[in-house]
Amino acid sequence: MRSGNWKIRILIGLAIVAFAFVQRCSNKEENPYTGREQNINMTSEQEIAIGLQSAPEIAQQYGGLHPDEHMQALVDNIGNKLVNNSIARETPYRYEFHLLADENTINAFALPGGQVFITYALFSQLNEAQLAGVLGHEIGHVIGRHSAERIADGKFWQTVSMGASVGADAGGIVSSIGQNTLLKNGRGDELESDDLGVLFMMKSGYEPNEMIRVMEILKAAAGPNRTPEFQSTHPDPENRIGKIKEAIKKYKDQN
Repeated sequence: MRSGNWKIRILIGLAIVAFAFVQRCSNKEENPYTGREQNINMTSEQEIAIGLQSAPEIAQQYGGLHPDEHMQALVDNIGNKLVNNSIARETPYRYEFHLLADENTINAFALPGGQVFITYALFSQLNEAQLAGVLGHEIGHVIGRHSAERIADGKFWQTVSMGASVGADAGGIVSSIGQNTLLKNGRGDELESDDLGVLFMMKSGYEPNEMIRVMEILKAAAGPNRTPEFQSTHPDPENRIGKIKEAIKKYKDQN
């Protein structure tokens, strides 16, 4: 009887894992703006809704929006310039740029659907071209649909892990595989966004080499004890600088 139950558990677990892989294949689609095939299980309208719903709470975690209207206007102007001079204007997303009040945390990020944030701590260290590089990078995350891809990947590995847990005590192993896959993809997202950020800068008339200076600022902010690349979801700044140089050459050669 116990042997029969064990076999049934294995079959159920295998069925759940098989369902996850079939569903993943059916969710494959090509991103029309990057040409990359992705696993996506939501529409652009859903991405926009998630971003708009999450934005207020995210902003509060960084001390809310910065009260200086002139600085916010600068962020808006540069962000909108990048959108209007790039493929971003062809996307269905609603781009909004937010300067956060946090004076201590050097950070910038984008939510699904076009909500882009930068902290004052980072903003205060950048000139206009460098700010354009940061905002262009974040627009790249939106166009790349990186958050939507991470959500789909997370659901996939959650289902696979559940199937493995039903069939055997292998849930932890599968979860580890999922984390490693997400880690690798996260680095790829950053490099893809760097590439797009360089392109958007050049399309808007900014000096793309200023993006290299941004990486140097981020490296200095992290300090000598920064997390090694293989333990981080972000590539090491030195690696990113090399890729940015390649992107600059690539787009200059195309002109």
